[in-house]
Amino acid sequence: MRITLTVNDAAYPLEVEPRRVLADALRDDCGLTGTHLGCEQGVCGACTVLVDGEAVRSCLMLAVQCDGVPIRTVEGLTGPDGQPHPLQRAFSAERGLQCGFCTPGFLMLAAGALDHDLSENEVADLVRSNLCRCTGYEPIRRAITRAAHAHQNGQDGRHRSV
Repeated sequence: MRITLTVNDAAYPLEVEPRRVLADALRDDCGLTGTHLGCEQGVCGACTVLVDGEAVRSCLMLAVQCDGVPIRTVEGLTGPDGQPHPLQRAFSAERGLQCGFCTPGFLMLAAGALDHDLSENEVADLVRSNLCRCTGYEPIRRAITRAAHAHQNGQDGRHRSV
């Protein structure tokens, strides 16, 4: 099937098998290898991307389902000026990454939730939905909380979406 994936504001015209999952299309066809594949069953969250603003497991979604729908990957977090996203800065400041394999999934999961006023319990629930074998989750929770507070208070240098 001929489709066009719109990823990080760039169009990728592709010809894919109807059964091709989005994660494989992003990595192999678009060359965007920041989306990691871990379990390939939707459990680990390493493949999380934003599809039409919502966090999804790209290993469970077919590429053809995303024809013409805006997709954002971890490569799209960096601002046009090349500056890291506030989430990326918070993960670094809070030491929320170690081996880094799970980091893109956590970043995209959190990016999809930043416009919501997140309580401590909601951040904890968010963090529990992805797997990390290195950090013990506490630094990731602190990083997301830091970025969420900065975003909600307009201190992250970015405009809240309306």
